[in-house]
Amino acid sequence: QVQLVESGGGLVQAGGSLRLSCAASGRTFSSNAMGWFRQAPGKEREFVAGISWTGSTSYYADSVKGRFTISRDNAKNTVFLQMNSLKLEDTAVYCCAATSTRLRPAITVAGYDYWGQGTQVTVSS
Repeated sequence: QVQLVESGGGLVQAGGSLRLSCAASGRTFSSNAMGWFRQAPGKEREFVAGISWTGSTSYYADSVKGRFTISRDNAKNTVFLQMNSLKLEDTAVYCCAATSTRLRPAITVAGYDYWGQGTQVTVSS
């Protein structure tokens, strides 16, 4: 059974940083793209960042570009999201996602096959 388990969320002041981790189990995703999405209350799930299977290609939503960095450790079957200069509008549940077929990351929900339960990130003023 495939599982993606996120960790690292929490409460942080605006301008602060958090590092999210997503550990996969049940199969290896070292040959597949992975990504991060977020969903704020009353809003649809939105793409945040995606990374190719080698880690050489990454995509970011315009709203986080320059502040967030996605990375991965294939030996540990884990993907990370370093979030700096956090803003109030970054408050959301952050979920990691993995595809079973794609080498390069998709920017839509439909591009991923496996999802974690999510970790809450709350940015306060």
